Amino acid sequence: MKLLPVIDMTGYVAVMDKLDGEPSKLKEQLGPELTESCKQLAQVLSEAGAVVVKDPRCSAEENKQFIEMMERYYESPVEYKRPQERPSLRYQVGITPEKVEVPRAMVDEKLQEKIRAMCVSKESQPATLIGPDLKWRYMWSVGPRPSKTQFKELNAAPVIPEGFPGWVETMNSWGYKMMAATEVVAEMLAIGYGLPKDAFTSLMKQGPHLLGPTGSDLQSYGQEGAVLAGYHFDTHFLTIHGKSRFPGLNLWLKNGQKIEGTIPEGCLLVQAGKQMEYLTGGDCMAGLHEVIVTDKTIEAIKQAKEQNRSLWRVSSTFFAHIASDAVLKPLGHFAESPLASNYPPIYAGELMEQELSFLNLKGNEA
Repeated sequence: MKLLPVIDMTGYVAVMDKLDGEPSKLKEQLGPELTESCKQLAQVLSEAGAVVVKDPRCSAEENKQFIEMMERYYESPVEYKRPQERPSLRYQVGITPEKVEVPRAMVDEKLQEKIRAMCVSKESQPATLIGPDLKWRYMWSVGPRPSKTQFKELNAAPVIPEGFPGWVETMNSWGYKMMAATEVVAEMLAIGYGLPKDAFTSLMKQGPHLLGPTGSDLQSYGQEGAVLAGYHFDTHFLTIHGKSRFPGLNLWLKNGQKIEGTIPEGCLLVQAGKQMEYLTGGDCMAGLHEVIVTDKTIEAIKQAKEQNRSLWRVSSTFFAHIASDAVLKPLGHFAESPLASNYPPIYAGELMEQELSFLNLKGNEA
């Protein structure tokens, strides 16, 4: 596999409100073509930890408008951005400056062992890590939060930059579109895995969903090999994002093969997180990935300079979470899998806090 297949969700979006939740009835209601799309979506995500989808409600133009607003924000002086930092909330809302997030592969011995075992050839090795990530990130809360929760810092209110025109409207517009897209992906995955269609979405209600666009200054860090986001997996349920103006995302399949994270125009890339791994009893492993400056990034930098465009690499990333107070455990038939015992019941918020404490952070999602 060199490129991830594109799963068109248009047909499912058209009929999703009319579907019964029972797996026994869904096949008949969906028909063979949509049923196969659901199965393919689940199969590719399990094999690759990532899949490309097309949602007719999320246009390339809206992705472009969002990226352009974030470029303007990241181009702002550091003194303007610093007041939006919330280290006391482990950077789960507001701005995370560059050189704060630590790549998991730098501190996780088990992940280092996995790299040595899985990435045998030179071509499959991740970039050598020499320090914290060079990217900035803004975390923006999307959707309702629970009135009562054990995990208040994971469910904090959004931070709004002062005097930034159109901020709230643009963040909410893209954020809610990304959330809607992940909900469709979650339903289709549940059907593809032979579970009730709301098996995942019912657990996502009032989750600490976050729009988390990154910004990497390629004027400062545009040298080939620069590590913008070091090798890691994401902790939450699903990551989804549109096409960036600068290439550089690498993904690893379950078999250790490294592929370029290419996103066709008008499509979205979905990646599995650790919460998904829990719910499937290890069938769908959290997707491993990195963002580095490649020869293709250098070419895109040259084009941006010629066109007088921003040299900030922005990702239009959204993190879908399971509700913090929901219990993670293998669902349905996944509870009978050989690996299920590796995933004992745990609150989603507790898993998230463990990961943040493990990194002594402060947060490491990309």
